[in-house]
Amino acid sequence: MGIMPASRKIVLASKSPRRAQLLTMAGIDFTVRASDAEEIPEPGEAAIDYVRRLARAKASAVEMKSGEMILGADTVVVLSDSSARDILEKPTDAAEAQSMLRKLSGRTHEVITGVCLRSEASITVGAETTRVRFVTMTDEEIAEYANSGEPMDKAGAYAIQGLASKFIDRIEGCYFNVVGLPISLVYRMLAERS
Repeated sequence: MGIMPASRKIVLASKSPRRAQLLTMAGIDFTVRASDAEEIPEPGEAAIDYVRRLARAKASAVEMKSGEMILGADTVVVLSDSSARDILEKPTDAAEAQSMLRKLSGRTHEVITGVCLRSEASITVGAETTRVRFVTMTDEEIAEYANSGEPMDKAGAYAIQGLASKFIDRIEGCYFNVVGLPISLVYRMLAERS
């Protein structure tokens, strides 16, 4: 059972299996047409502006057919303190994953997802932020997890729903946002457009 009228088809502009799984679990009917939008932050760009811009770019990069609504999304992990901000995207190898996990160990970080809905008539962009706390990890735990392969296609080098679950002792906000798509936000945005 979907929430959109039969005349409106939702297209997910992402090849993320997690986003597809979350939409399916929520009963939102969709098809996939992956975007090839480039993911490069602009100098000095705030993380929330970056994910909102990328979500819009992904939704805009996909061809739209009559009666379709394109859903674009982008997720980053952000470390913050009084002196600096770091955006952690997907690691390129196990060494980079270990470096990211060392930064997350024993700290709270933010997971921010930008969401864009594009139709023939309009474009709507939103964002969701969730705070996640990692327990302190040993060097052995970091190496073992990084070498498991799980971090390789995940923002911040971890999957909250996978092996990394044992390292997370607290979240504030939407769990599904950390998995890759804030379903409640997407549902509200879709409902407002139907």
